[in-house]
Amino acid sequence: MRVAPKIILTDQDRKTLDRWARGRSTPTRLVVRAKIVLAAANGAPNQQIAEQLETNRQLVGKWRTRFAHQGLAGIEKDAPRGGRPPVARQALTARIVEWTTQRKPANATHWSTRTLAAELGTNHVLVSRVWQAHGLKPHLSRTFKLSNDPRFVEKLVDVVGLYLNPPEHALVLSCDEKSQIQALDRTQPGLPIKPGRCGTMTHDYVRNGTTTLFAALELAEGQLIGTCMPRHRHQEWIKFLKLIDARTPAELDLHLIADNYFTHKTPEVQRWLKRHPRFHMHFIPTSSSWLNLVERWFREITDKRIRRESFTGVEQLVAVIMDYVAKHNENPKTFVWTAKVEDILAKVRRARAALVKTASA
Repeated sequence: MRVAPKIILTDQDRKTLDRWARGRSTPTRLVVRAKIVLAAANGAPNQQIAEQLETNRQLVGKWRTRFAHQGLAGIEKDAPRGGRPPVARQALTARIVEWTTQRKPANATHWSTRTLAAELGTNHVLVSRVWQAHGLKPHLSRTFKLSNDPRFVEKLVDVVGLYLNPPEHALVLSCDEKSQIQALDRTQPGLPIKPGRCGTMTHDYVRNGTTTLFAALELAEGQLIGTCMPRHRHQEWIKFLKLIDARTPAELDLHLIADNYFTHKTPEVQRWLKRHPRFHMHFIPTSSSWLNLVERWFREITDKRIRRESFTGVEQLVAVIMDYVAKHNENPKTFVWTAKVEDILAKVRRARAALVKTASA
């Protein structure tokens, strides 16, 4: 009498199998195989597993044995089949990849599985499988922007140098404004999160005014100097510089990293800076907001405190923002810059080369 092999799982094997068994994007055949192995590891016989999963005992035995001999790799990929390779299928796969990456439909910006299948005379399931196998996702795109600043390298070296080798007896502060933060109030109350359902909120809202958050992130310890003002002209920028001046030790020089917004460079601002020689401005290259670390903190306050909240007015919005700043400063954390200038420049060169190649194609 044949005896089914005993299945013993490591913690990592069980974690991987659980993920496969629950994964919504996991192929159905792999979901079934993972459930078979998990049930076998719990001591269930093949017939019982087959009944639970509404399959046959032979299939259960096959994947139980395959896992026992080969582990996860044995069930993740199908064994190669004999015979000659399907030449027609390979040619169609190549056409699907070529059309997806090199052509566009006549009346759309990108293909769907069904529009491409109709164009090539095949079925959308095959197109979906080819896309998945080759990592193609035409429905997704990412934004990018290469800086055309003629002083890009000079400014990059300056700012990254401050991050990696800050000067002694000085503070480095990453500064910026988060402008036009809207006090949005939802038109109906949302539903709270519960098991099996995420929290909900209405898509429409009422605008109750805006505010601008001025923030300076001190990079050594992570302390944040912040204030909200109704506008973001050079007058407000000078007020913020005065706040930084008051909140920092007078004996230390201040190196401020900022973007190229016009209000940071007006004659009024220049005159104020001359009267306060401990301030040293360092401007990032144009179209390079990723180089300003306070932008990372702006993303956090947006995700954690603003985006899902409802505000009946600007006063409530400002109170929430300042409360978040105060809580941050109770246990401040900074962001550590690790990218080197050479690595950034190499990436920029590759991006420019790709753009030139695309333009000349």
